[in-house]
Amino acid sequence: MDVTTAMLTRRSEHVLLDPAPDDNEFTYLLKVAAAAPDHGLLRPWRWVLLRGGDRDALGACFAEEAGEDRRSQVIAKIQRAPLLASLIFTPVREHKVPSWEQLAATSGMAHALMLLLHSRGFGSIWRTGQLVHSPRARKLLDLGEGEELLGWLYIGTPDPAGTRKRRVLCDVSGRLTTLSAVA
Repeated sequence: MDVTTAMLTRRSEHVLLDPAPDDNEFTYLLKVAAAAPDHGLLRPWRWVLLRGGDRDALGACFAEEAGEDRRSQVIAKIQRAPLLASLIFTPVREHKVPSWEQLAATSGMAHALMLLLHSRGFGSIWRTGQLVHSPRARKLLDLGEGEELLGWLYIGTPDPAGTRKRRVLCDVSGRLTTLSAVA
């Protein structure tokens, strides 16, 4: 699949089935995604992969923090994909590359990974929310001081019965200007 096709056909997939990429394939795709622009080649990120019972452990963390009326809903959400890839931002402090630029590099890598997954027939959806601040999740995922949990990439195989439309190109003319050299 060429890059343009991947950009125009990738969608956030709400129904994700088995299989998901195994650890070896995920690692390979991550190596490719790590080629995204990254000033200083700091790679200010890391991933924690959750499958099977690991997802249950994360669901238990969330259930403990959710209100009584939301516990079963929170636990069910964790089961919506066979692989949950937790993205952790690990900025290099006291570096000439500012934190915001390191976050931009992390975002670029994550988007590249989503395109690569799509090109291999996998689907994904980015999930965030208040639970990225969960003290229990931070402990489970072994976050260190200064690290931030950015969210989860839910990964699996898209439901073959789902319909997917090619994106329509948007009008960007109001977001583009050029400067003329003034003499």
